[in-house]
Amino acid sequence: MTSLDRLIAELCPNGVQDVPLGKITNMKAGKFIQALDISNQYDNDFCYPCYGGNGLRGYVKNYNYEGSYLLIGRQGALCGNVYRVTGRFYATEHAVVVDVGSDVNVDWLFHMLVHMNLNQYASKSAQPGLAVGNIEKLAIPLPPHPIQQEIVRILDKFTELTAELTAELTAELTARKRQYEYYRNELLTLGDDVPMVTLGDIAIKVYSGGTPLANHPAYYGGDIPWLRTQEVRFVDIYDTAMRITPKALANSAAKWIPANCVIIAISGATAGRSAINKIPLTTNQHCCCFEINPKKANYRYVFHWVSSQYEKLKALGQGARADLNSGIIKNYPIPLPPLDEQARIVAILDRFDELTNDITHGLPAEIEARRKQYEYYRDKLLSFENDAYAG
Repeated sequence: MTSLDRLIAELCPNGVQDVPLGKITNMKAGKFIQALDISNQYDNDFCYPCYGGNGLRGYVKNYNYEGSYLLIGRQGALCGNVYRVTGRFYATEHAVVVDVGSDVNVDWLFHMLVHMNLNQYASKSAQPGLAVGNIEKLAIPLPPHPIQQEIVRILDKFTELTAELTAELTAELTARKRQYEYYRNELLTLGDDVPMVTLGDIAIKVYSGGTPLANHPAYYGGDIPWLRTQEVRFVDIYDTAMRITPKALANSAAKWIPANCVIIAISGATAGRSAINKIPLTTNQHCCCFEINPKKANYRYVFHWVSSQYEKLKALGQGARADLNSGIIKNYPIPLPPLDEQARIVAILDRFDELTNDITHGLPAEIEARRKQYEYYRDKLLSFENDAYAG
């Protein structure tokens, strides 16, 4: 019998009751702050961390909270993510600030909220959101303090060991990626006798997309894959985080694109990143999608070339957001060797790519396995069986 089992047998032999989060915490959204009042750099003036829905946004001159709190992202792609924060800090309106009562160990509640996957309770729209009132209604089992503390001790130690193993694997993965990039650049440095064309020259069709209106729930949660630029990450895409309905397709600029297009993000922070869709899907307006003519070019050769040009493409961005546009992308040059030479290059680079980027093979799979191992153990500790807790 483990120490945790002994504590459970001693302190709650008759079970643990579920308690709404609103009864054991005080929750409220943070406050709006102007973007101009946030600095990316820490200094004597901008000395307090500022947190939004996606974590640290930068540093500010004043704080609105002090102590140990949990923050929950309430809007955007990372809606439902949970953060532990200690000290003086500023929380924006995109974060829910959770003040934990005396009956709860703040670190235990952190693990419990992560275990609950709060994102599943977010609204289904282009801009997912979590309402404070809805979070407060969620019920959790509340074991006595000593049990909470023992679970925290076990999980924190397991987290520490997992982090050490992951750091070693990540260092290896970084070295492999550098090796891949070096070899890719060598293979794609072709002689002057290889003709240069543009991406537009080798495309059958170039597609753009659109975003259905966010305030129409009937447009979201359907069966049609809908790709956003944050998912364009130099990988093959087999699924999307969001899906739309036929009604959304009929009432927006979103449109179907065939599988095996070379997709290039053209918006701000994501501009220049590329991917290949392995399934037919739709996209938002910030994706420029090239259906490659197979008689002229191997689509995977085009993908490897475009990936190698990321920094150069990114530097072509225009305006305050450094956006690209379809005209810039269509006119971007690409060397075009014979198809058999393209295939040879693809065979070599795909093998390197598999070792570094494929989610089912190579080092990323090992890193993912460590994460899943931790999550499995955490979920076991935080899932109170009915036969053990009569409640």
